[in-house]
Amino acid sequence: MTDPTTHGPRPKLEIDGASKAYGTFLALQECTFSVAQNEIVSIVGPSGCGKTTLLWCMSGLHGLSGGEIRLDGMPIHKPHRDIGLVFQEANLLPWRNLRRNILFPFEVTGEKPDHDWIAHLLDRVGLTGFEDAMPGALSGGMQQRASIVRALSQHPSVLLMDEPFGALDTFTREEMNRLVEEIWLESKTTIVFITHSIEEAVFLSDRVVVLSGRPGTVAAIHDIDLPRPRTAEVMAGKQVFDLMNAIKGGIAGTRAKAAE
Repeated sequence: MTDPTTHGPRPKLEIDGASKAYGTFLALQECTFSVAQNEIVSIVGPSGCGKTTLLWCMSGLHGLSGGEIRLDGMPIHKPHRDIGLVFQEANLLPWRNLRRNILFPFEVTGEKPDHDWIAHLLDRVGLTGFEDAMPGALSGGMQQRASIVRALSQHPSVLLMDEPFGALDTFTREEMNRLVEEIWLESKTTIVFITHSIEEAVFLSDRVVVLSGRPGTVAAIHDIDLPRPRTAEVMAGKQVFDLMNAIKGGIAGTRAKAAE
């Protein structure tokens, strides 16, 4: 485990004492950690501990009740052009084809899309040739691939992912995890990833942040010192087994403490 407050010389995101209350309901309490530039950090914890709330606060969609979240040293108070967000659901507009769904954010902002970059992303995720397909004709995995393209189409330096593969079957989920790693290796976009899967967190991440039971606060941070790309052989090794057990034990401990 590492010091929860710092990691590396150049933080891209700084979560500094972040707290969030909805009326009398306290969801987050004084969360503090940083995310380095070009790093993948996963956030795990017991169900209801505030993982999604924290991610939405990082995106600027929800305001904090206390503390501060900074991007490149500047406080985040609203959605930011440099932060892309992938939701649990693909959220594609059913009356628009895939191409028009990807271009929708540009219509909202009035910016000119980078068609070459979008074409590259579509090819990278295996969706070339499906540009005219309607969402209802796409599988769940294909819809989430499209949502990743949409999020990356504006060249964000930070990508926030809120358990985007939780509804997919095991094979497709593993395929999507490999895809995220490949895109990250190519683009080095800073990624914060919410998941309930410890194996997914270990596979994807440079570090895993464990939140306590509600109200969520940082209980532990684990370094994931594994070579990339992370092969099946790496993931089957004792080091991964020990990491997963340590993270699972930490989550179980925070759940038990919250129940006291």
